[in-house]
Amino acid sequence: MTAAPKSNSWRVIDIVTAAVLGVACGLLFVLWNGVGYAGYKAIDAVTPGLGGLFTGIWLIGGVLGGLIIRKPGAAVFVEVLAASVSALLGSQWAIETVYSGLAQGLGAELIFLIFMYKRFSLDVAVLSGIGAGVGAFVLELFTSGNLAMSLSYNLIYLVCTAISGAVLAGLLGFVLVKALAKTGALDRFGAGRERLRAQAGTPNPGR
Repeated sequence: MTAAPKSNSWRVIDIVTAAVLGVACGLLFVLWNGVGYAGYKAIDAVTPGLGGLFTGIWLIGGVLGGLIIRKPGAAVFVEVLAASVSALLGSQWAIETVYSGLAQGLGAELIFLIFMYKRFSLDVAVLSGIGAGVGAFVLELFTSGNLAMSLSYNLIYLVCTAISGAVLAGLLGFVLVKALAKTGALDRFGAGRERLRAQAGTPNPGR
């Protein structure tokens, strides 16, 4: 995934697709609120901070939004909408879920911005997952009282959250987008056009 659309203007299909992604990720978050949080608490009881390894699924919305829509604001849009759906359906963190979605979305968005919305390769996807994790970490320093925790705890939690973001959000998000592109579902987006160009044997124009 290396090409980006020529225009950064949002189309109607971009808005609709981002909305569908946001709702789908929100439903995934609802499931993970139970399963993932149970794992988070269990492993965190072994070594405080290791719970960060379970956070990646909550970060995937921004990565998917950025990789599929490829427009400024897509990562934030999808992640915040997903968090809002999770909050509305009874997330145990209530309104703080939305704040987390904003922080995570901004973290992912920053990576796509750094690459000027022109690169959507695996390394960029992984970095956006890490960026989302760092965004979550920074927010939780203040909203979850982590600032009062020990330095060792915060370092372990930061590293584990970054690893989880890289794998469960970045790598998994990239694989999911590639799989969707193969079905033809993304033919009106950059990822789908890359597949069509590859099939036709034409060079990738970059933008």
